[in-house]
Amino acid sequence: MTPFSSLRLPLRWLVAGVLLAQPALAQTPAKPKPRPAPAAPPAAADPAARYRSGKAQLDQGNYAAAVALLEPLAQPGARFARAADAAYLGAVAYARLKQWPETEQLLNLLRTEYPAYPNLPDALLLQGQASFEQEDYDTALKTLALLPADKFVPEREAMKATYLPRIKERSTWQRNLRRYPDDAALARAYADNLVIGGTFTDADRPQLDALIARFNLDRTRYTPRPRAVVAKKASYNVAVLLPFELSDPSWQTIRKNQFVTDLYAGLRLAQDSLQRAGHPIQLFAYDTGADTLTLKQVLALPELAGMDLLIGPVYKSGARLLARYAREHQIVCVNPLSQDADLVLNNPWHYLFSPSTATQGRVAAQFALNAFGAGRPGVVLHEDSKDDAAFANSYKAAYETDGGKIGTLRRFNPDVDESLNAAFTGLDLANASHLTVYSDNRRVGPAAFKQWQQLPAATRPALLCPGSWLDNARLDVSQLAAPGVYMLQPKYYDEQGAGFRRFRQLYLQRQHLPPSVFASQGFELMLYFGTALFQYGPAFQANLANAGVTPGAIFDGMNYSNGAHDNQVVPIVKLSNLELQVLR
Repeated sequence: MTPFSSLRLPLRWLVAGVLLAQPALAQTPAKPKPRPAPAAPPAAADPAARYRSGKAQLDQGNYAAAVALLEPLAQPGARFARAADAAYLGAVAYARLKQWPETEQLLNLLRTEYPAYPNLPDALLLQGQASFEQEDYDTALKTLALLPADKFVPEREAMKATYLPRIKERSTWQRNLRRYPDDAALARAYADNLVIGGTFTDADRPQLDALIARFNLDRTRYTPRPRAVVAKKASYNVAVLLPFELSDPSWQTIRKNQFVTDLYAGLRLAQDSLQRAGHPIQLFAYDTGADTLTLKQVLALPELAGMDLLIGPVYKSGARLLARYAREHQIVCVNPLSQDADLVLNNPWHYLFSPSTATQGRVAAQFALNAFGAGRPGVVLHEDSKDDAAFANSYKAAYETDGGKIGTLRRFNPDVDESLNAAFTGLDLANASHLTVYSDNRRVGPAAFKQWQQLPAATRPALLCPGSWLDNARLDVSQLAAPGVYMLQPKYYDEQGAGFRRFRQLYLQRQHLPPSVFASQGFELMLYFGTALFQYGPAFQANLANAGVTPGAIFDGMNYSNGAHDNQVVPIVKLSNLELQVLR
């Protein structure tokens, strides 16, 4: 076997694995805790021996160990004869760890330092994937365009077919269509987005016709169907599928599921409000239990297919089942708690009530660029989980697309001291415009402030962190109220606002308890989507896409513009005089 073929096989395995893998399931209230990476074996002194050991670790699936051995050999200063191979294989190992920024960084080194590398097409294909994973579609398409015309044709087309449908914003589609007017895969993906994804409007017809003609697309497939005129009803039926677990009356289960009870109580209260407004809605509650078996039994009930709206579930294990059911039966389904953007990908019948973590990252980056400027690089640290990585990748892509630079991007395991300490060690904060830390773990806030407060107050960069840090008893309010501290608060509401005070009063009358945030979410969700049913009928996707921002009854607002299927409103707040001030 030649060196060329020995390198290509792992990449093909990698690409095929990524393209065929199913996305992770929806969010649950508890975040997964990634396992610590295996430690690297003792390094041999001889570079050639270390290289062989690194390849062996890669073949055995010990990717972190492979990176530890191969990455140093890739540096020009190592003067290793096979430095380019070490860089490529190190990038493959990073990719299998799903550490895409590190993958791209190592491939950039390979292309810069070793431009004559004979396997450069393999590196370009992998770099295209790394950019796609970070939602940097422009760079991904630009990189794939550098491949020789006859190289990896099926692989690159499969990659585009997998990743391009993830574009959500119309502006991103249009920008890339302008930059890559000859890309048939991009044109086809956009036509799919319009016609099959349900974002088509009459204003899109000239561009769609032009794409059909230029790329010889199937006109039958890409002719938008006349919108079915769904008669509005005098009342609507809404199914609520939640894990009430009524068969287990133990106090442990009741306590564990209190958030479910609160959520449903909020839905019921909104039902009453809609009734008083002349919009009667019938709620049908189904106990899905905590496993998919019970959920499947519920989905088999014939009556469910006659519902006008579905709400649920809350656990990852059932989210995709219900999403598939919603698509097959063409009933809009709203997930009340998930922040997983993948869950609503390519499914026009599925919505997230909350902003996805990817949307939060994009909005936070836009705020940071406007507030802190692009003169100095930013620093982003995030927890090592799928949702947190989605935030960080989206943040970096949005920040750099608009002209900024993220100088340092690190992930960490907050439950491992060494990982958490390493994340905050050696940061050049004095020359950074801002530090963004994304993790709800209670150990992270104190670690961030310890590092941040080591700088003189006058030279500290801005600190952008989650609003959940307000509930962290390990943090002092004076720290959170310090100048330069900003927080993402997707669940922000004004406790003194008339809407919340009215809701609280009604909730106290009904439940004899103050409402939790889950009760507030249930109330807002039912009020917003229940109102949409009466305004537009049960197939309201196109109407929501053009509705713009709607002020919330409790929360800051709802916005599903431009075909977004997660809420685009992400308040960013600052603590001032012990009160939260909304900045965005």
